[in-house]
Amino acid sequence: MRNFEYYTPTRVIFGKDTHLQVGTLLKEQGCQKVLIHYGGNSAVRSGLLDEIKASLTDAGVDFVTLGGVVPNPRLSKVREGMELCQKEGVDFLLAVGGGSVIDSCKAIGYGIANPWTDVWNFFLKTETPKDCLPIGAVLTIAASGSEMSNSCVITNEDGWLKRGSIKSDLCRPKFAILNPKLTYTLPQYQTESGCVDILMHTMERYFVNFETMEITDSISETLMQTVIYNARILMTEPRNYNARAEIMWAGSLSHNGLTGCGTAGGDWACHQLEHELGGMFDVAHGAGLAALWGSWARYVYQENPERFAQFAANVFDIPCGTDYEKTALAGIEAMEDFFRSVEMPTNLGELGLNLSDEVIHELAFKCSFEDTRTIGGIRQLNRKDMEKIYLMAR
Repeated sequence: MRNFEYYTPTRVIFGKDTHLQVGTLLKEQGCQKVLIHYGGNSAVRSGLLDEIKASLTDAGVDFVTLGGVVPNPRLSKVREGMELCQKEGVDFLLAVGGGSVIDSCKAIGYGIANPWTDVWNFFLKTETPKDCLPIGAVLTIAASGSEMSNSCVITNEDGWLKRGSIKSDLCRPKFAILNPKLTYTLPQYQTESGCVDILMHTMERYFVNFETMEITDSISETLMQTVIYNARILMTEPRNYNARAEIMWAGSLSHNGLTGCGTAGGDWACHQLEHELGGMFDVAHGAGLAALWGSWARYVYQENPERFAQFAANVFDIPCGTDYEKTALAGIEAMEDFFRSVEMPTNLGELGLNLSDEVIHELAFKCSFEDTRTIGGIRQLNRKDMEKIYLMAR
């Protein structure tokens, strides 16, 4: 059983109409001027942005706005946000959106608070941030868990490199407002892609190659069952409040460290492999993970078939005898069947990608940081292993 630290300083305000409290919350933080950072026009069309602005005005909090964040958020938008914040004297960042907007805020916060270096260095991991501008979040997409996490991911258009920052509690939001009703208008594909992302944040921590804590395993398995059950409900009942609420809270719990207690961090190979797909082809993150997971699982499961058999038995109720490998494969197939049931891809072709051998070689070369690193915990994967998994997923 491994030692661990668990720290979740983010204040969560959960429920209907909770976004109307944002002005009061910012006032309590001592905010003088906030950047409202958001994505596309949905926040405008829905009236959410106007409600946020009204709450800030009522609380006497000044603000400026910056929209245009896209999935797989861009470094250029981060730099634009930094310039605006410095010009306007912003002292707080408010993300109104999903993980992409929150991650963009985190990167802006790092860039402003550490003017002694270029912000991209924190994603190259050549520098360590010393501070971060404070951040709050009004969540509109249940997926990334960035509203409670200690990390963020940004895509650099120069080379289309998608990289995660150094993990640091400095970037954890001060508060996160979780109103499940704000997710009602999401397209089905985006909803279900988010559900996969939530599952994968727990699965990445679950599949390890050593003894774990029974209580952490039980929390993880129940969380996965909850997401699977409610993701299916949302296929036919997109405005089911209870299902939206279960998914939204699961998203936060899946990535705030809770499901990693005692797992020494987890595996994370699928995320690393998918980051290259996201960087090069701008695919939805959860869908990219779904397209890769089965191939990764079949490539590594023999390193710990008992663990995969436990997953099959406790998440999908597959009878487990002494043939762990058979049960493990049945569990992998069950997860892929779930992906299909919510119209998520199980290979790269279904994701809409027809990759040549040359492109797969490039993906593996980038993922291995030009053949200088391995990834994964349950099995260490080198560049050639990465190529084989991409090929299996093709």
